[in-house]
Amino acid sequence: MKKLVEMCVQRVALVFAVCVSTLNFSFAAGETLAVVQERGYVKCGVSQGLPGFSNPDDRGNWNGIDVDLCRAVAAAVFGSDENVKFTPLSAKERFTALQSGEVDLLARNTTWSMHRDTALGVDFTGVNYYDGQGFMVLAELGIKSALELDGASLCTNLGTTTELNAADYFRTNGMTYEIVAFEKADEAVSAYNAGRCDAYTTDQSALYAQRLKLTDPKAHIVLPEIISKEPLGPVVRQGDDQWGDIVQWSHHAMVNAEELGVSSANIEAMKTSKNPNIRRLLGLDGTFGDNMGIPNDWSYHIIRTVGNYAETFERNVGKDTPLGIARGVNALWKDGGLQYAPPIR
Repeated sequence: MKKLVEMCVQRVALVFAVCVSTLNFSFAAGETLAVVQERGYVKCGVSQGLPGFSNPDDRGNWNGIDVDLCRAVAAAVFGSDENVKFTPLSAKERFTALQSGEVDLLARNTTWSMHRDTALGVDFTGVNYYDGQGFMVLAELGIKSALELDGASLCTNLGTTTELNAADYFRTNGMTYEIVAFEKADEAVSAYNAGRCDAYTTDQSALYAQRLKLTDPKAHIVLPEIISKEPLGPVVRQGDDQWGDIVQWSHHAMVNAEELGVSSANIEAMKTSKNPNIRRLLGLDGTFGDNMGIPNDWSYHIIRTVGNYAETFERNVGKDTPLGIARGVNALWKDGGLQYAPPIR
């Protein structure tokens, strides 16, 4: 009887392994687009609520820079930015959700690092927001610099680059510290708000966003130091170049559109342009969509429904939003920033 049970267990394990192997193969074989088209929508992994990047409003409608990128991918594939469903994920579970196929795309203020890009079976397709890690403290403490945080306790998130960056910064400057880590961002913010730690550390853009959730946002300041490079961008499963191209060029299209002066407001008029760069961008010339397995007017639908990069930046995190973030390094390359897209040619 015991031997029979062992044989059954072995067979179940074998079947499970074959199923997992088959699932992984289907994604590696470049079939994500076909799966998405058959399903009828893109499954996008986002944060559990970060204003300006991915955050639901009172009616459950998601908005933010990362959300707009997901909508852009949907528009490229389906011609509509509404063919997308959002899955909120913690920092700890985000890569597992992508690897397992729970989501097709991860757009969750995620830092592009070498380890993540080479060891997790995923690929980053670009940078839709250049950021860097910072610190937030109570203004009444009188702290003016992160170099004054020797011996401080720091609230942050589990499974992020912030813990490693903090370790490097404090060790380099001969300071001690204590990490108070939480799986969910809201838990870390609540702990900081309740005084369970001296400072809150994460990407500087997220500090401005999370400050809005505090009891008295004006009582807290973001210190001037940026202690790391945090290029935030979308992530796909490794091995599916076609799907990676679609996600990558959805972002490039918005950047190119801004540079060429094409927006959601003037796109219909731009259809009459004789500028060959604009004509290729809008799918009027060339077969660039065919090369990715999607309609040639893919970029037209992105700009029509989501807008160019300037539109999504200003709408979600720009100077007229509660976050009030200046373009800075996220300006176009011709304006002194880092946003630069290869040409559609």
